[in-house]
Amino acid sequence: MRAFEYVRATDTREAVRLLADDPAASCLAGGTTQLDLMKDGVLEPPRLIDITRLPLHRVEHRGDALHVGALTTMEELAADATVAARLPLVREALLRGASVQLRNMATIGGNLLQRTRCRYFRDPTVAECNKRTPGSGCAAVRGAARMHAVLGASERCIALHASDLAVALVALDAVVHIQGPSRARTVPLTEFYLTADESPEREHVLEHAELITGVEIPLPSASARSGYLKVRDRASYEFALVSAAVLLVVEDGMIGAARVGLGGVGTKPWRAHEAEHVLTGAPATTATFQEAAEATMRDAWTVPGTAFKVPLARRTLVRALQTVSGVRAAEGMVL
Repeated sequence: MRAFEYVRATDTREAVRLLADDPAASCLAGGTTQLDLMKDGVLEPPRLIDITRLPLHRVEHRGDALHVGALTTMEELAADATVAARLPLVREALLRGASVQLRNMATIGGNLLQRTRCRYFRDPTVAECNKRTPGSGCAAVRGAARMHAVLGASERCIALHASDLAVALVALDAVVHIQGPSRARTVPLTEFYLTADESPEREHVLEHAELITGVEIPLPSASARSGYLKVRDRASYEFALVSAAVLLVVEDGMIGAARVGLGGVGTKPWRAHEAEHVLTGAPATTATFQEAAEATMRDAWTVPGTAFKVPLARRTLVRALQTVSGVRAAEGMVL
């Protein structure tokens, strides 16, 4: 790691100003993996601005939404009573996202902004990486690619977005609050991330001198049921091979509303609009769930190392829908 200047910001305005004054500066906050990437030689910012002391720790239930400060830790959010009662899919995604030690350090904003774990991106000795060096190619397309993406992917980049929390939040239509040098703005999380086939080197719409200050999570109706299913190689401290965040409103056997997010398969946290279109207004049956899963994975782009994720994602989504709807007990399992 090269030498760098360390600066601790005391408030949001100062942090934004420090970033605006130095186009090469980076932020330090729990969950961003900034230091890991600096140690690996992937990132070499001359100045590191510590934002961990900014007054952005809060979880507030206001009206029909939960307002979460960007520096709230994953463990703090998981322990919130409203999250436990109204947002099971968020709580489950948080608790399956990391070890207890990491959840006590990683922040909500940092988790949303974490960089991909693609081994080729994180190894600067690998020359072909469009995310590090635009136009250089993608080594993962021809290399070992088991932990890579099949949605939003192309020969330009198949790097996977690793966040569990973001999958649940995109399913809920969460909104991020952003502060920049001249204005504050809000962006739906479904529009915040960019797919790798659009711009591998750019993962989101956040500009250099902007900070995420908070996340607004709409609360579902009292009749909604939700859950998060994560399929992985081991039971803890492991990234998803495939995951599904599901929210359903079922009345008299019919699906009145559906929200679906997928993880472990997309170059960004994936909102499965195709599945929602199939589910909404349809009977809550395994046949409907299988049709939704087929529609979701129809445009998957695979390489030999990722082809297994397509059927696995279909089965995972069906299983999650069965579990949340209660259909599984009546009709049997698909996994």
